[in-house]
Amino acid sequence: MSPEDLPVTNRFAVPADLPKPPLPEQRVMSDIRHGRERVDPYAWLRAENWQEVFKDAGLLDPAIRTHLEAENAYQKSVMAGTEALREALVKEMRGRIKEDDSSVPAPDGPFAYGIAYEAGAEYPRFVRTPRAGGEAKVLIDAVKEAEGRPYFSLGGASHSGDHRLLAWAYDDKGSEFYTLRIRDLETGEDTADIVEDTGGGGVWSARCNGLFYTRLDSNHRPSRVFYHRLGDHPANDALIYEETDAGFFMGVGKTQSDEFVVIDIHDHETSECWLIPAANPAAEPRLLAERETGVEYDVDEGGGTLYIRTNADGAQDFKIVTAPVDAVGRREWTDYVPHEDGRLILDHFVLSNHLIWLERREGLPRIVVKRLSDGAEHAVAFAEEAYSLGLSGTYEFDTTAIRFTYSSLTTPTQTFEYDVESRERKLLKTQEIPSGHDPHAYVTRRIFAPAKDGETVPVSLLYRRDTPLDGSAPALLYGYGSYGITIPASFNANILSLVDRGFVYAIAHIRGGKDKGFRWYDAGRRRNKANTFTDFIAAADHLVAEGFTTHRLIIAEGGSAGGMLMGAVANMAPEKFGGIVAVVPFVDVLNTMLDETLPLTPPEWPEWGNPVLSGEDYAVIASYSPYDNVKRQAYPPILVLAGLTDPRVTYWEPAKWVARLREMKTDDNPVLLRTNMDSGHAGASGRFSKLEEVAYIHAFALRLMGLTE
Repeated sequence: MSPEDLPVTNRFAVPADLPKPPLPEQRVMSDIRHGRERVDPYAWLRAENWQEVFKDAGLLDPAIRTHLEAENAYQKSVMAGTEALREALVKEMRGRIKEDDSSVPAPDGPFAYGIAYEAGAEYPRFVRTPRAGGEAKVLIDAVKEAEGRPYFSLGGASHSGDHRLLAWAYDDKGSEFYTLRIRDLETGEDTADIVEDTGGGGVWSARCNGLFYTRLDSNHRPSRVFYHRLGDHPANDALIYEETDAGFFMGVGKTQSDEFVVIDIHDHETSECWLIPAANPAAEPRLLAERETGVEYDVDEGGGTLYIRTNADGAQDFKIVTAPVDAVGRREWTDYVPHEDGRLILDHFVLSNHLIWLERREGLPRIVVKRLSDGAEHAVAFAEEAYSLGLSGTYEFDTTAIRFTYSSLTTPTQTFEYDVESRERKLLKTQEIPSGHDPHAYVTRRIFAPAKDGETVPVSLLYRRDTPLDGSAPALLYGYGSYGITIPASFNANILSLVDRGFVYAIAHIRGGKDKGFRWYDAGRRRNKANTFTDFIAAADHLVAEGFTTHRLIIAEGGSAGGMLMGAVANMAPEKFGGIVAVVPFVDVLNTMLDETLPLTPPEWPEWGNPVLSGEDYAVIASYSPYDNVKRQAYPPILVLAGLTDPRVTYWEPAKWVARLREMKTDDNPVLLRTNMDSGHAGASGRFSKLEEVAYIHAFALRLMGLTE
């Protein structure tokens, strides 16, 4: 019997002898905004001391912990019987990983820096080798650093310009509060310099005697930039810049030339940059151009000229302008790479003699090189229907060599070195699949689903050549559609475990991303947000219309804001999906956007709207917020994953959503909540422990489709 012949409820029947699913008590909280009353019976699942819980999970309210543990026990009991399948899936996926793998070292002066894994190791080693060749020296052994910690994430490693020191950061809670350390590369020992609660790594001054970093406040916002002089106590670090508007993110970086430290301040539609000479960290930061709502820009420098990528002057798909290094304001900006509708400039950097940028046309990326001396341009592009291109850049400034990565749904990742002057392309590495991979056994395609308003939604497809395209194949349809983020059609070795079992894998490039330029993003945010959801439903309909699958064989998956998408389509069109997987889902949108204390809320208002001040924004968000729109209807089986210390999508959002689904739905299909009690937004931290989470999702999908043998 094929999966199509089995009703959804029969394919995932919950044994009658299992305990009832957890249903937390209701403690009704009501709130009136803009004349509308909102009732939230599960608001108590939000820990009042959430800031402390991010740093010490043991401080969680026992009643909340008891409920989350009951949910974990329930999902474990429902998924009983899939253990052997999950073990097989982990073995398969692990067999596609080269365990003793390493990156291609990136040269910088006398050395080359990279990462390397030992066979069986969960975490990498950060290493360097002499540029001319020789034995690699281990600078950071993350396996050793992670010992005794249930979670460990290396937040970056930055060597000083004289190659004597290494600034490195780690998070051992999953809450993204990073501890910054300094390592002496001669002795291999860390210095006494320890800075807590940073946003990640540091940026070295030109003299290598100190570094700039961001510090997170109690609400997990990077609100201040400090300069730490080596040997000083962090309490004495100099405050360089403080952002008083809670609606802006902040980061610190450096120009490719190493001449300037850049403080970057931005939300989702506005940005501002301040420059500090790297050779004079005591200098006052200099404002490049005052923030103006809706105007974005970022900057690089070369040869005494600033190269600025911006959407100023109506350049919605961005252009690149130049300005003198001492320019103040936009009056001295001169167009250098003009704006073209439909040509979205994504990123740029400058070498001593060339400007390089990454752009997207017709949904596909390419790299463009412009010689500074005469303006000659050429592009690096590929011919597949759907592919991913990543611009890796270089540590060095006075060079003609850059690196980029290429992959497609069928082609494992390839790393190239490219000479921007001679145009010589050298393949440095191809991702090795130890268990074997034949790209010709698979088909990758791009189709276009008609949306209800006449737009066409790109959908990238991967399936085996021998998969029947008669509507009988199950499908996994993935979507995101927020923040202008484009989901690339890149190689994913893990998804082959489903594709090899007959699944069609599809990525819906829906509005809210920038797949078709800025207008595609703008048409899927704020008051246009409904387009994101209807585009995804249109993609599902088109897969069915084209004979790839049928609605009850489609499993929808999305994470974070893509999890919000899952909650919305579950409410709007539950009959269109045979199952839904929501990973760390942003489903309590209205409550979160009303809570100014949460880490991401004020900076997110340009994306979703501000329901605190605007009754219209409140009404729009209330119209789709998944938690607020659960209704009395049948829902497909749903799997929800969460992280207890997640600062981006707090654990209580999925916990509340699952509780309301259980309260309201009219069917017997399971709703499962699996909370990782030792991690945050990214899930498990080790490269192999992550596979167990992927295998869990795959096992849910395969069981749902009756393909567990």
